[in-house]
Amino acid sequence: MSLTSSVREYVNRILQDISGMKVLILDSQTVSIVSVVYSQSDLLQKEVFLVELVDSISKSKESMSHLKAIYFLRPTSENIQQLRRQLANPRFGEYHLFFSNIMKDTQIHILADSDEQEVVQQVQEFYADFVAIDPYHFTLHVPSNYIYILPAMVDPSTSQRFCDRVVDGLAAVFLGLKRRPVIRYQRTSDIAKRIAQEASKLMYQEESGLFDFRRMEISPLLLVIDRRDDPVTPLLNQWTYQAMVHELIGIEDNKVDLKSIGKLPKDQEEVVLSSEQDSFFKANMYENFGDIGMNIKRLVDEFQLVAKSNQNIQTVEDMAKFVDNYPEYRKMHGNVTKHVTLVTEMSKIVEERKLMQVSQTEQELACNGGQGAAFEAVTNLLNNESISDVDRLRLVMLYALRYEKDSPVQLMQLFNKLASRSAKYKPGLVQFLLKQAGVDKRTGDLYGNRDLMNIARNMARGLKGVENVYTQHQPLLFQVMESIVKGRLRDVDYPFVGNHFQQGRPQEVVIFIVGGTTYEESRSVALQNASNTGIRFILGGSSVLNSKRFLRDLEEAQRVARSSTSVI
Repeated sequence: MSLTSSVREYVNRILQDISGMKVLILDSQTVSIVSVVYSQSDLLQKEVFLVELVDSISKSKESMSHLKAIYFLRPTSENIQQLRRQLANPRFGEYHLFFSNIMKDTQIHILADSDEQEVVQQVQEFYADFVAIDPYHFTLHVPSNYIYILPAMVDPSTSQRFCDRVVDGLAAVFLGLKRRPVIRYQRTSDIAKRIAQEASKLMYQEESGLFDFRRMEISPLLLVIDRRDDPVTPLLNQWTYQAMVHELIGIEDNKVDLKSIGKLPKDQEEVVLSSEQDSFFKANMYENFGDIGMNIKRLVDEFQLVAKSNQNIQTVEDMAKFVDNYPEYRKMHGNVTKHVTLVTEMSKIVEERKLMQVSQTEQELACNGGQGAAFEAVTNLLNNESISDVDRLRLVMLYALRYEKDSPVQLMQLFNKLASRSAKYKPGLVQFLLKQAGVDKRTGDLYGNRDLMNIARNMARGLKGVENVYTQHQPLLFQVMESIVKGRLRDVDYPFVGNHFQQGRPQEVVIFIVGGTTYEESRSVALQNASNTGIRFILGGSSVLNSKRFLRDLEEAQRVARSSTSVI
């Protein structure tokens, strides 16, 4: 079962059994959880006439006893306190309380004591404590995402909150799937190890009864890995549709904010990009930018045919037919406009920032050897007035990650050139990245030059040539999945938690990236799932990154590290 179906099913069950006019009350996290699987019109069909945030409900005193209140909240102590205050002076006729994760007994007691007027009809746990952005890709929007980069001792309380949120999210994913996994983690990452151990403690000790599902022949696998093992993928420009929109414009909970683009009709200022709600996007989300242009032209042609047939309204019957089909016509018109706007805007950005030039060098740095040619290409781009500061920074980072041990002198030359060219360049950020995610810190064979199998594969690829120079890069995650499929994921690199081990291949695997996923990786997972190897992969992360977000986390971690008295 896909994650989107699982969450949608939960929301259905929350809404359909309560008849009459309803208000749905969410918190800042559950609003994301619901919005990616349920549209406004879906909510209206379920007689939800008002959607409010729990904070704003507290501020209003107006009585609405004709409405039934459905709360869907994370079981945090803040939310429980909000509810306690609201139940003391109830504004609604009935209260139906649903929580997205496991509640503590003390929280249930607080609610029971607060319900003096007996307005609470039910309290239930529905395990949807993650944002299912695609059927096999979820995120947790963990606040202070940068903290994964730093040792726990720098800020123990923020680090603990981060780990708690991740463990909660993983628990909900497996409760939703009705599975208890064996757990492995990346050996070189302290935070991955900590999350894996805390998740194991929750699933096998503290809440073992809740996770006691029917045993499977081979347990599913939860693999916890660290973003720092592949710092290259979030730094690259993207050339497939979904990943490119996120890199150049930004996607938040499957919505794209287009207000900054200029004069657009009100209904086009924010558009939805969801594989569940948009068939054109579903068919094209993983396609190359070049093919998207052709496919959009076909979409426009189809729309023009429909529009033309609607102009031939001769009779009353024609008119009635047009009115019947009008909602579909409007939806089609909105869809065509949306995709044309997105592609036009991205083409403009590509041209302005000379991204085809930049991206060709990025791909060479990520995929091919040849240090001399790489140094020359990066130097030329640093000298090019058309290249933006952030693109210069990314190029030097990609070069540094690739050749940190090979050419210290040339690396220093690039650092100096970058500092002199880019006023906005943050001193030491590239060095900070190498310290946190350099070759000595990584487990995986990021450049395919440690492992004989990978060296052979790269040679074969070099001889065969690549189909598309802009999309030749494959994330490290692709190798990890391949190792799992072939039963070759090394215990020494990815140890098991506790006394578990796996004989045979798991049929279900959840890979969680501490620090965040990218849409390039979720595409890799979707293609892997489509190849029918008998294993279904699900990808999750603490956030969804593009290069801007990855660099922001890096800068924030560097700032905190500098202000901390701890030695890093």
